Amino acid sequence: RIKARLLCNIMAQIDLSTVVGGRTVQPALPIVDGSSPTPAELSFQSTLQKFVDANVSLESSEGIKTRERVLVQMGRLHREWVRSVAIKRGLSPDAADSAGGELYTSGSYRLGVHEPGADIDTIAVAPSFCSRDDFFGSNYVPPGDAMDEGDDEDGEQARDPDSLAERIRRQPHVTNFVPVENAAVPILTFDWEGINIDLLFARLSTSSIPRNFDIDNDLVLSGVDAATEKSLNGPRVTNLIAALVGGTEQRYQTFLTVVRLVRKWAKNRGLYSNKMGYWGGVNINMAVALVLQLYPNACPASALRKFFLVFKSWRWPNPVMLTRPHDAELGLQVWNSHQAANMRQVAPMITPAYPAMNSTLSVSRQTLQILHEEFCRGHGIVDKLYKDYQRGAIDPADVESGGMWGELFEPSDFFIAYPYYLSLCITGPTLHDAQAWAGFVESRLRKLVSDMLGRSLPLSKIQLWPKKFDVCCADKTALLTHAQRANSITYFIGFRVDKLRMRGEQLDIERQLSNFRKFELGRFHPLVPGMDILPKSFGVKELPTICFDGTYEGGKLAAMKRRRALIEADPKRIEAKKKKKLAKLKRKMEEIQRKKREAAAAKTEVVDEKEDEGDIVLGAHEGDKPAEEVEHSPNESRKRKREDDESHEDEAAGPDGPDQNDEEEQEEAALEDALDMIQDGDGVSHHKTREEAAQMMQKLLAGELLGEDQQAAAEEQKPVDADERDARILRGMGIIVSDDEATVLGGNIVLPWRRGGQRMLAAKKEEEGESSNEKIGAVNGGKRVMMNFKTQFDVVELSASGKVVDKGDEDFSPSLKWTGRRPGFEFKLGERGLGYYKTGRPVVIPSNVAYSK
Repeated sequence: RIKARLLCNIMAQIDLSTVVGGRTVQPALPIVDGSSPTPAELSFQSTLQKFVDANVSLESSEGIKTRERVLVQMGRLHREWVRSVAIKRGLSPDAADSAGGELYTSGSYRLGVHEPGADIDTIAVAPSFCSRDDFFGSNYVPPGDAMDEGDDEDGEQARDPDSLAERIRRQPHVTNFVPVENAAVPILTFDWEGINIDLLFARLSTSSIPRNFDIDNDLVLSGVDAATEKSLNGPRVTNLIAALVGGTEQRYQTFLTVVRLVRKWAKNRGLYSNKMGYWGGVNINMAVALVLQLYPNACPASALRKFFLVFKSWRWPNPVMLTRPHDAELGLQVWNSHQAANMRQVAPMITPAYPAMNSTLSVSRQTLQILHEEFCRGHGIVDKLYKDYQRGAIDPADVESGGMWGELFEPSDFFIAYPYYLSLCITGPTLHDAQAWAGFVESRLRKLVSDMLGRSLPLSKIQLWPKKFDVCCADKTALLTHAQRANSITYFIGFRVDKLRMRGEQLDIERQLSNFRKFELGRFHPLVPGMDILPKSFGVKELPTICFDGTYEGGKLAAMKRRRALIEADPKRIEAKKKKKLAKLKRKMEEIQRKKREAAAAKTEVVDEKEDEGDIVLGAHEGDKPAEEVEHSPNESRKRKREDDESHEDEAAGPDGPDQNDEEEQEEAALEDALDMIQDGDGVSHHKTREEAAQMMQKLLAGELLGEDQQAAAEEQKPVDADERDARILRGMGIIVSDDEATVLGGNIVLPWRRGGQRMLAAKKEEEGESSNEKIGAVNGGKRVMMNFKTQFDVVELSASGKVVDKGDEDFSPSLKWTGRRPGFEFKLGERGLGYYKTGRPVVIPSNVAYSK
């Protein structure tokens, strides 16, 4: 009680509020634990610091100077461009000089967590008289003789030489210049002195952008367009995150360290790509900032451990929020869970700056399942490290070098985790076209994987690997030119087939790919001949060696050995082997017992014969044990083994085991209390109990819940009708009644045409001597279920093409030839085919007859 009172006093003294843009911002969740790190946690932190020093790369001083020099040159070019546009618009030289123009950074570089080779996200903010056409210069018409030279040497249309894009492109140190004008947020991407730059454009409604311009003030968004709103959201969110975790220097350094570690973990595990459906840099920044709001005084090692605990326990689809969304009343849409468009979002993470929006809109049920598995894996590893370190059960050499943390950051086993893979080769006719085409396709691959393949095919799991390979893995028979194969990249998709829902022996993805090309890729402009996406299927053993280079020491051979080791260590496989061995032992014991019974019966006959002869054999063989001893010895051995196991468990628990468990329970209970708060307040759904939240999480991962509407609570209170009652009975029997993710309802029932295979399997088991009580047609291996339909269905006959054969009724009688007159009927080709129709029915013109008006 005294400890709890002191903890409350400490948390009351910690003020995490901050003032940004003239507005006071408060955290959305209360502090869970504001106490300072214990000596044990500080000692544990020293091992993590050794790992960081040895394995986390930081930008060198020369690299920092290069980045600063590039940004200074870009800022100068930007201001010169703004001045030239002002002069072109007719402004005076003084007004043009005071127009200004600023360059803002966001993301990892703004926070200081970038590593060598990372890009810089920049935003060019310009006054109202600068347009997006002035920025790109794409509508430029060359004067006079230059009309014939409208295209440059790369085949790209000539740009206005006074545009900012052309000014940057003509710099001597700029390479890989790619403008993307047709995106929702137009962007320039290029390399300047080897540093990748992503440059966005924002046009404000003011006439000048001075040096001390406050971009964090909500009024800067007054009168801006949608693209400017999204462009300004980057630096505004980054500044607010930095302010929320920058209360003390120690807290901010903890934030930087944990962000670097989580980014390294996400990249190694294949989870770092927002456009592919996972978490991006801003999502990781917000997630770590939330952890430090809950545990503001935690050291980096403890904060990393809490990170996995928090998101392993998070109650999706409840939103992750650093602050409560607020409305500045500027007419911009603010995220709210009651909005119809937001109800089906799987794992929302809401940006803290106005207007609040979901930064994880691309996360799907399939990617959330993978993220949750990785959160659980990370928490299990870090928690075990902490406990083993406290007990001194870790090799001192690993403690001294920090190598004990290596397991957490091991590369993913993606290329040996699935039995089947699909490669998608993105090709283009030229390097410039291939870069623009690949960027467009990459932004939509998640829709192919999650929305099309994941929902329409009988798959139990599907995963897109977010890292590209600069090779062409298309089939050798594909009609591709040498330039197309040279200008191509490849992505890989791994998947497992749901055998209960599988029909046939092959998966046909042609329809999904056709729809993807038509409805998604068809939006690209201009679509040049030679731009295409080519699929190819692989088994795990057929994957190209490039998939394993750099990940496994020893290449593909080492990867296959590791795959075999993982399969052998699979708990399900071990359990299946135990059951198989037990069944074999059971059959052997039954055979021994049968032989004993036969021997005993034969012996009894011999004794009876000897009794008749007067020669009765009494007693037993000297080497035999008494029956009671034989019966009780296995029980006594099992009892002794159970007692030994209990004693070993008591020794392993140690003297501090119960206390440590109590601390873990208190820690999880405090976190659950904090998570209860996220359900209250504006913009969040109605409050749910912890049991309801856990059930919702399970439904979400299973695909049964893709959103929650506002009427859910009201409908639960309505009386259950007969259809719903029948549906519940069917669900209790294990039958899929309604599933948004499944296209085949009742897919877990053994289909009639597969029962022959089950009979063959049962016959094979009987030949092997295995007794089986399974019945053909059972559901999930359970009892036979008889279904009586309340609705009387019409029995129809299907033709060879799969169409319903019309048997006719009182209005129509099918007939392939005229058989004579019928009173009240006429013979013709109508809506239902050729036959006799009641007089007055409309006649349909055959499709092979053309008429012109």
